[in-house]
Amino acid sequence: MDHRHILRALSGLLIVLFVAMISTTVVSVALPQIIGSLDGTQSQYTWVVTATLLASTASTPVWGKLADLFSKKLLLQIAIGLFVVSSIACGFAQSTEQLIAFRAVQGLGMGALQVLVQVIIAAMISPKERGRYNGYLGGVMAVATVGGPLLGGFITDASWLGWRWCFFIAVPFTLLASVMLARTLHLAEVRRPDTKVDYLGASLIAAGVSLLLLWVTFVGGDFDWISWQTGLMVGGSVVILGAAVLVEARVKEPVVPLHVVRRRDPALAIVASLAVGMAMFGGAVFLGQYFQIGRGYSPTEAGLLTIPLMAGVLVSSTVAGRLVSKTGKVKPYIVTGVVVLALGFLGLSFIDHETPLVAVSLGMLGVGVGVGMSMQNLVLVLQNTVPLSEIGAASGAITFFRSLGGTMGVSVLGAVLAHQVANKIAYGLAELGIDPAASGSGGSTLNVAAMPPQIQEVVRAAYGDATGHIFLISACIAVVGVIASLFLTPTKLRDSVDL
Repeated sequence: MDHRHILRALSGLLIVLFVAMISTTVVSVALPQIIGSLDGTQSQYTWVVTATLLASTASTPVWGKLADLFSKKLLLQIAIGLFVVSSIACGFAQSTEQLIAFRAVQGLGMGALQVLVQVIIAAMISPKERGRYNGYLGGVMAVATVGGPLLGGFITDASWLGWRWCFFIAVPFTLLASVMLARTLHLAEVRRPDTKVDYLGASLIAAGVSLLLLWVTFVGGDFDWISWQTGLMVGGSVVILGAAVLVEARVKEPVVPLHVVRRRDPALAIVASLAVGMAMFGGAVFLGQYFQIGRGYSPTEAGLLTIPLMAGVLVSSTVAGRLVSKTGKVKPYIVTGVVVLALGFLGLSFIDHETPLVAVSLGMLGVGVGVGMSMQNLVLVLQNTVPLSEIGAASGAITFFRSLGGTMGVSVLGAVLAHQVANKIAYGLAELGIDPAASGSGGSTLNVAAMPPQIQEVVRAAYGDATGHIFLISACIAVVGVIASLFLTPTKLRDSVDL
């Protein structure tokens, strides 16, 4: 495919990727109103998010492997159909139980769309040329991550729309992308009738990861870090994933190709991706909460204040992508990106409820630039080492580990934040001579506006001051990414689509 035809097909793929990513971020702001309107509980609130993440993360390597065995275009159309139907079902949900079930199905579609877009781009464009197009992918991810909450706040606040349109809004765009791809996407498909899908390996991976994510979701809240529940869930997950490794080492067509993951560069790229995944997922989640609760801004204002993060990803991913295509070298941009990411998190670790917005913006810009320079280029490192027949499984593996790291990171950082906030609120109220239990504000509710002014000030200061602690942890994890990227082999990207 020449440049003009690639851009035509890419426009449909980017719409699909944007819709898949924004489906999570657009709901994040509206979720309190959604659960309230459906008479749901705090536990169900958590499950609406967890169900989507579980289904999406656990199914990603399976979709990646299927893309190596069957028609990539057909799989993408199936995933689009699954996503559209589940989105409509979510919009019409009449109870939280229904919403949780439909969001799990939507998670399957979202996981498929995210990995299949990367697989199809890899099948169309050589690694050396892919850098310039990866810039567009990074930009779309940035806009979806930061623009989603802004759009969600607007839809929920608009009386003529309402929260159900947070789900319906994706449908027309997805259908438009499906029509565009039917007309513009033409891939040379290789039929492999003798292949078999590793259903046992896929099931073990999905079960092991799901159990691990369930533990991360509930530990620290429903039970302690050191408890019999932790032993059972973590131990069970290790046993199941160990069995999955044994199966993957023996079968002819593994879901996660261990011979690829074991190699030096793919293994290092996966480790670095865990750190970048935490930045991509955690940065926007906790910064939005910092601006709304810690600083008292509205959801729309909070979305606008996170523009430096989005701008950093958008500009750096585009510029770095073009430089990668021009030089054929990828390691310098990854190393620089992860170093800037660590410095950005270090800058954010000093923020509190009175930090000047310029200082917060500089930290966010550093995080954004770091994510933009490293995220897609780490995928490129992995894709450059495998033949076209394994590109789906390899792309699925790195996307899977990035999502897993991001999900676990957000959960752990959230637990640390909750602990810090509870302690700071209790200390602040004690100084005012108020009993935290009697005030009803011990961190169990986020409805700050309904609290008395004195307590509001304590709660806002607690959230504002506690947020810096979690970004210090993020900076330490980013350093792991820096070390992993330094050991990458400085190779040139190949000019051909296949090895």
